[in-house]
Amino acid sequence: MSSMECPVCGKTFESSLIQNHVNKCIFLNLEDGEEKSPKRTVNQRGDSESAPKKMKLDTLNSPPTPKVIPSNSSASSSSLKKPDIKSPLAEILRPVSFEEYVGQEHVLGEDKMLRLLMNQNEIPSLILWGPPGCGKTSLAHVINKTCIASGQNFRFVKLSATMAGINDVKEVAKVAKNEWTNFKRKTILFMDEIHRFNKLQQDIFLPHVENGTITLIGATTENPSFSLNSALLSRCRVIVLEKLSTNVLMTLLRKGINRLGIEMITNPSHQTIGRSQIEESTLEWLAEMSDGDARIALNSLQIVHQSKPASFLSLEDVKNGVKKSHLLYDKKGDEHYTIISALHKSIRASDDNASLYWLARMLEGGEDPMYVARRLVRAASEDIGLADSNALILAVSALHGCEKIGMPECNVLLAQVAVYLARAPKSREIDDAYSNAKKSIVSCKGALPPVPLALRNRVSKLTRDLNWGKGYNMKHKDESGLEYMPEGMEGINFFSEPGNDSDSS
Repeated sequence: MSSMECPVCGKTFESSLIQNHVNKCIFLNLEDGEEKSPKRTVNQRGDSESAPKKMKLDTLNSPPTPKVIPSNSSASSSSLKKPDIKSPLAEILRPVSFEEYVGQEHVLGEDKMLRLLMNQNEIPSLILWGPPGCGKTSLAHVINKTCIASGQNFRFVKLSATMAGINDVKEVAKVAKNEWTNFKRKTILFMDEIHRFNKLQQDIFLPHVENGTITLIGATTENPSFSLNSALLSRCRVIVLEKLSTNVLMTLLRKGINRLGIEMITNPSHQTIGRSQIEESTLEWLAEMSDGDARIALNSLQIVHQSKPASFLSLEDVKNGVKKSHLLYDKKGDEHYTIISALHKSIRASDDNASLYWLARMLEGGEDPMYVARRLVRAASEDIGLADSNALILAVSALHGCEKIGMPECNVLLAQVAVYLARAPKSREIDDAYSNAKKSIVSCKGALPPVPLALRNRVSKLTRDLNWGKGYNMKHKDESGLEYMPEGMEGINFFSEPGNDSDSS
């Protein structure tokens, strides 16, 4: 049987044993290099960079790469150092298996495709899209741990687009190619906040995902259709994760109080002096106020516990320690467009309560009041139109008012307009008629028809000689004897096209 030399310690082992030895050797040198020898540097892949080992490392052609974690060794992503209670509770409670993972049953149920693929250790390139705290990073962590538990030859690398750059990705891909060539070990690259790379930078992933050098798992809070380029999307499967329900958050909070040593009681009269206790109703309030974000719920619980250790945590304590300043609203992201759409559609449907709710949701989330005011001006003309001409006057007045006084004083101006528009009679006659006129221009074959001679501006001797404006009079169309539409379009009525009912919404 052939033998191979360890690139770390220089010892010779049989080829069937060399891989396990290298992993163990890397881990041991990682600890020794950091604690005992200041002159001996260890890169994050775990390779020694001291002078005696340099030639051996060069033979593997494996440059140092950031945050590389050999997944089938004891130096896996979370086992290098066991998190203590000072770590964020959300990090301490990260699941290590699908059985521990809570929520997202619509994609991780027993009979769902993604779960079936994972059970067979078939990991496709994925884009995990969902709001903050819904479990994107935890899912990637579970995938890593599942690969380790299965005994498959995987290597897991974690990067964040907030700190890493193109060169980091290139080095990961270079090492991944070497790992596959020498050890037949696959590389999974988890790129957190992948939308922070612009679309040109995202091209760095394409060849490596295409040829299978790396399996990419990207996490993003932004709509991939807008934040990721189409070439990358075509090579990855998008998994949509949803906000966590209150029941799911309650399950996580129960795990949290067990980890923190807090006892849950059902009645405040059951308090015990010197023990950490909390009522179930208080946990329910925290779950409801966390807006589906597990990180906020767990870390808020931890903060309140740290402020009052070994004592009863009342609802007032939690309220004082947790301020709801985390409304999910991104002025440049999906929520910016989805909520303004909800406001406009609520006005169109004459639902004054829903209109007021979505308006408040935007303003309290920090939206620019001028943007909202401009959209209300549009709604006044598009959906109310001639059914109530005062609606447009009121909306424009509110726009000027917002410009003059700003937030928070202008919130009531916008609220007045939103409610007025919702309660006003509706007519889309103008908007639909304009759409028909526009369609006639866009769909015209050949050159657009010329302006009738009688309607042209007669301003010079030349234009008079060409009979421009000849025969024009200021009478009503029924009395003037003139045709005001271009030749060939006589008799067209944009206001009577099918579906243009004046009460349509």
